[in-house]
Formats: sequence, C-alpha cells, structure tokens
Amino acid sequence: MKMKYIILTMVTLITSLSFSQEQDKEAELTAQKKANNYVYEANNLINKEDFVTAEMAYRKAISEQSTSVAGQYNLGSSYIKKGVYDEALYRLEEAAKTSTSKAEKHKAFHNIGNILMKNKKCKEAVEAYKNALRNDPTDEETRYNLGLAKECAEQQKDKQDQNKDNQDNKDKQDQKDKQDENKDKQDQKDKEGDKKDDKKDKGDQDKKEGDDKKDENGKPKDEKQDQGKGDQDKKENQKPQQQPGKLSNQQIKSLLEAMNNQEQKVQEKINAEKQKGVKVKTDKDW
Repeated sequence: MKMKYIILTMVTLITSLSFSQEQDKEAELTAQKKANNYVYEANNLINKEDFVTAEMAYRKAISEQSTSVAGQYNLGSSYIKKGVYDEALYRLEEAAKTSTSKAEKHKAFHNIGNILMKNKKCKEAVEAYKNALRNDPTDEETRYNLGLAKECAEQQKDKQDQNKDNQDNKDKQDQKDKQDENKDKQDQKDKEGDKKDDKKDKGDQDKKEGDDKKDENGKPKDEKQDQGKGDQDKKENQKPQQQPGKLSNQQIKSLLEAMNNQEQKVQEKINAEKQKGVKVKTDKDW
C-alpha cells in the first residue's frame, strides 16, 4: 500500500512538471509571436519614416520577449537613422550578447563598428570589426571598414603622442619658468637684504661719527676748540723741516753770537795788557 502511494506521487509530480514545461513553452511561443508581430509592425513604420511610432513598437517587442534579437537590432538601427548614436550603440550591444547565430552577431558587431567610427573611437571600432569578421570572414565590406578603422586609429595614436610630447615640453617649460621666477624672487630678496645691511653699516658709521663728536661724558665737543687745535696742528706741520747736514737759521744765529762773544773776550784781554805797559830789561842780551 505504501509503495503504491509513492508511485502515485511520483507520477503526479512528473505529470505536473511536464504540464508546467508545456505551459512555459507555450507562453514563450506566444511571447515570441507577439514580439515578432511588433517587430513587423515597427519595420513597416520605419519604411514610412514614422520613427516615433516605430520606436514604441520595437520597445513593445522587447517587452514581450527581452531576448528578441530582431527587436533590439532593429531598434538600434532605427536610432542610427535618427542620429541617436549612444542609444543605438546600447541596443546593438544587447543584440550582440543575446543573439545565438553568427549571422546576427556579425551584423550587430558590424553596425557597432560603424557607430564607433562616427564617434571618432577608431581603436574601439577596430575591435568591433574584428569581432564581426570572426563571425563572417567573407564580408568584404566589414574588411574594408576594418582597414579604415586601423588607419584612423594609427593617426589618432600619432596625434596623441604628439600632444603628449607637446604637453611634456610645456610642463618642462612651465617648470623652468617657475624655477627662474623663484630664482628672480630670491635674487631680489638677497638684494633687499644687502640694502638693509648697507643702511645698517651707514647707521653704525653715522653713530660712530656722532660719538667721535662727543667728549667722554657724552657731551658735544667744542667744534671751535677742535678747529683751533686743527689749525695749530696744521701750522706745526707747515714749519720748515731741517734738512740733514744743513744748519737752521736759529743755529747760525747762535753760532754767530758765540763767535762775537769770543772775539769780544779776546779784545778785552789785549786791551788789559796794553794798560800795564811793557817791562824794560836791564841786562843786555848776548
């Protein structure tokens, strides 16, 4: 009895699971059918250039089936026609992720490359075209666009390198200018310091000269007295100096006076002897 209950339970679960899977499959088919209808409607609206209504229809298709590659891809393509490249890029990247066939992936990556080229993102476009060719190596249009993208990417790289060199040179020049400016400021500062030192030295000199004009008690000296002293010193300095080996006038005068005195003494002696007379001799000389 217990075994029959177990078997019955298992059969019920299997039946329920199968029924659930059939329901899910049916719902998925229904959603896919609705999505395809919305895509078809949107495509017709695009042909009529009714982009606003077409966009709404594509969004409904994606809402019914989020993995609707046709809805994502066609909505992205409609944005390209309107020039809304950022939104177009987003929708095409979704299509490239959700698509299961190589053909769908190829078309998505090809258009992604085209959008990147329009946005001047050449390096990224090269990778997009390469992905497109991995899914369809026979597409010559993709291969041609890849060549253009490579050339564009190389030019951009050269320009970036040139801009980098220019920026580096500018930075070096700015750094040099800043160093020169700092040096000039330092030189100016040093000059101002030298001027202050000169003023200080001059002030010290003026103070010293002022101190020289004061006596030991700190009182101003008599300038007239100092001036007289200076004149006396000047006169003494102006007196004739005795030359070596030559008598001065004073010495000559003294010498003449001494000679006159000596001559006077001799004359006085002679006169004294005359007054005594000559002694007479009594004996006859033989």
